[in-house]
Amino acid sequence: MRRWRDLADIPGGWGRSVVTIGSYDGVHRGHQLIIGRAVARARELGVPAVVVTFDPHPKEVVRPGTHPPLLTTHAHRARLMGELGVDAVLVLPFTAEFSQLSPDAFVERVLAGSLHARTVVEGPNFRFGHRAAGTVETLRELGATHDFDVEVVDFYTPEVSSPTDGSAPREPSRYSSSSVRRLVAEGDVTAAADMLGRPHRVEGTVVHGARRGRDLGYPTANLDTVPYSAIPADGVYAGWLTIGTQSLPAAVSVGTNPQFEGTSRTVEAYALDRDDLDLYGDHVAVDFLARLRGQETFPSLDAFIERMAGDVARSRELTAGGAPTVAVDAR
Repeated sequence: MRRWRDLADIPGGWGRSVVTIGSYDGVHRGHQLIIGRAVARARELGVPAVVVTFDPHPKEVVRPGTHPPLLTTHAHRARLMGELGVDAVLVLPFTAEFSQLSPDAFVERVLAGSLHARTVVEGPNFRFGHRAAGTVETLRELGATHDFDVEVVDFYTPEVSSPTDGSAPREPSRYSSSSVRRLVAEGDVTAAADMLGRPHRVEGTVVHGARRGRDLGYPTANLDTVPYSAIPADGVYAGWLTIGTQSLPAAVSVGTNPQFEGTSRTVEAYALDRDDLDLYGDHVAVDFLARLRGQETFPSLDAFIERMAGDVARSRELTAGGAPTVAVDAR
């Protein structure tokens, strides 16, 4: 799959293509429906399928300081799109100047002038251009002028698993990145995985920590997480530590380590039964399977270690069914 970082990266003589545009953060099941339809349409026409997305997130440029927590890095996003059959991903630099483009100018510069769109596939709420003035209907009108048609794919959540806190199941609704972010922030990574179609992932570089885990018999990889990452609520989770193409069952701690009067929030993963890993400086990922408990303090160090042993045992049970298959890289 090709990855372009600017319109200038598109090869000369690029022919017609099927295009879909959006932030696509998370590449959740709703995104998968849209992207899947774009790929299917591209195969019908015998042309490439292209996804256009943006960096940084448009909200940060339009309203600085409002950057949403990110569900996926651009590298992970592109890999997921490639698995759906996408032929090229164009990550456009979203600048203040770019944000001023009218819907007409956006279509002329990106869809018609650079990608030579034959079909554009979008969700029902798609907006584009300065002040989000362009709608799906605007896109159809411009398509008639620039020789492309528009397909709209509706999407919704047919069902969402019952929350792990015992509350009533949520009503079906549209898939959305904001819904996934809310579930992650609440620590309900099981329901988030239902929407994503896979476990939620947090990436980062392994850095030196306090080394308490090693002293206690549970050496952890302490992640310096990618900026704006959507971090689950404080607590202990079962999941996997992914290094390149290898996914290791793990118990994961998120929080400030109140047992040791910590103040900095960290994400630390213990690869079960592994004390031989030297990961400092490596870019790794943590995939969150299930929340085991909230962040706690214990009356003694022995009680804390006993609970850690229980968390590890439960993590081993939950991860026995197999690991995610999506690799991680720092590109």
